[in-house]
Amino acid sequence: MNFVDVLRELNGGVREKFLGLFNWFKSVERPVLVAFSGGVDSSVVLAVASLALGRDSVIAVTATSPIHHEEDLLWAKRIAEILAVRHVIIESRELEDTNFISNPPNRCYFCKKDLAEELSKVAREFGTKTIVDGTNASDLNSYRPGLLAFAEAGVRSPLADAGITKDEVREIAKALKLPNWDRPPMSCLATRIPHGERITIEKLERIAEAEKVVKILTGARLVRVRDHGYIARIEVGKDERKRFFNENIMDKLAEELQKLGYKYVTLDLYGYRSEPR
Repeated sequence: MNFVDVLRELNGGVREKFLGLFNWFKSVERPVLVAFSGGVDSSVVLAVASLALGRDSVIAVTATSPIHHEEDLLWAKRIAEILAVRHVIIESRELEDTNFISNPPNRCYFCKKDLAEELSKVAREFGTKTIVDGTNASDLNSYRPGLLAFAEAGVRSPLADAGITKDEVREIAKALKLPNWDRPPMSCLATRIPHGERITIEKLERIAEAEKVVKILTGARLVRVRDHGYIARIEVGKDERKRFFNENIMDKLAEELQKLGYKYVTLDLYGYRSEPR
């Protein structure tokens, strides 16, 4: 990954924003701690921080818990290894927070509040006051109560500060040669449970296994299995809905998800949407 080569890959507008992001890191106190999920947004933050400050001045911190897909951690490990940065893995404790497991509309606030406390502990160990996340400018246009919790804790969002949108993040990730540049968006498994319904480990494990089954049987990349008690409502990317138009696949999906405890297995005809409905 070479700074000049990255600039050559980017068009004028995105190139200017990339330079703004690069200079943003040049201006902050080091070392920098990156809240690193393994997704494309935080991967770009980690890569540019490493490019601007040097890999020895960057610490990637990944939280693992039952609310996260196991593939998130695998991607985080892979990207951290490619970038050769220090990678710290911690266990977050959302399921010990009654505010979180009661699953209110602002559930993400309590999740991020708990995570910020854990990140702050790691930051103190490494002697840094600079904690950043992967929030991009597009995220600011949607309801994300977790952003408030991070802001209250002093976590900064360099992508958003540089005005970099979700599409521009992917363009930069591709220029940086990050292998997850086109990875579908991921969110925690708790988002599959409608607000007001209690979050449990059993539900999370069932959802994770159901989504794995859907991906294996259909080849779909963007998958959500919304948990409505005895009903599994499957969402996939709009361009992937055609993968279900096969009687054998539908029969096998129903059979496998019923083994997990669902009585009815449905496909949401609208396709993927960001929150359970």
